[in-house]
Amino acid sequence: MSQQYTPPKVWQWHSENGGQFASINRPVSGATHDKVLPKGKHPLQLYSLATPNGVKVNIMLEELLAAGHSGAEYDAWLISIKDGDQFGSGFVEVNPNSKIPALLDTSNGTRVFESGSILLYLAEKFGAFLPKDSAKRTEVLNWLFWQMGSAPFVGGGFGHFYAYAPEKYEYPINRYAMETKRQLDVLDKQLAQHEFIAGDEYGIADMAIWPWYGGIALNRAYNAAEFLDTQSYKHLMRWAKQLDERPAVKRGYIVNRNFGDGPQLPERHSSEDFAQFNL
Repeated sequence: MSQQYTPPKVWQWHSENGGQFASINRPVSGATHDKVLPKGKHPLQLYSLATPNGVKVNIMLEELLAAGHSGAEYDAWLISIKDGDQFGSGFVEVNPNSKIPALLDTSNGTRVFESGSILLYLAEKFGAFLPKDSAKRTEVLNWLFWQMGSAPFVGGGFGHFYAYAPEKYEYPINRYAMETKRQLDVLDKQLAQHEFIAGDEYGIADMAIWPWYGGIALNRAYNAAEFLDTQSYKHLMRWAKQLDERPAVKRGYIVNRNFGDGPQLPERHSSEDFAQFNL
């Protein structure tokens, strides 16, 4: 680094700290403005954005519908995090942590936040994509919680310093690139032994991990596939491409998307909404 930094005795917030998301990051929680959340006709109301964490839940809902669970019909409403929608009073009521995705099950008044919790809630609600056998179920949850604990090093660590920070520094990029590649290697070795993440059955562990690590492998996150040499992880690449071909994954990937290249479906209220796309 070009300049030595000495931390002060007490940290102070400077809103001009910089970075792509400086305008929405803050050290306090709670609502900044009053805004009632919209509600559609379906029991499941999703408030989200097609970041990797948001895509997880989109895929789960579309996979449930593809498997014949008609009760999984849902309305998906766009939460624009760059505009601070996550700090609206209605959203904070559903998720006091002000992060997407958030789900409201109006059939029983349950709010669900944190993407892993939503996946588990839906799997248990519909009895799908989570094995009933105790050992197999535990293995799926092992990998679900692995993703929840590991991805912050990839997103908040590698992704931030490699793609979003106002200046690039060698130390943090090297530190988090090393950890990201270690995690890719963990997955590659697991997938060398199994078709899917937790074994021979497709489930919520795959849905949780694919948007993050499949996205990196397929160069859809941080434009870093070459930098991380993702092609060298042969088994991970096989799995990433395999899931990418699933129709429900294709649909889930574009729900609540209003950025990037390719199809975008900022709001979703019916399966007919996909008719406009050649998926």
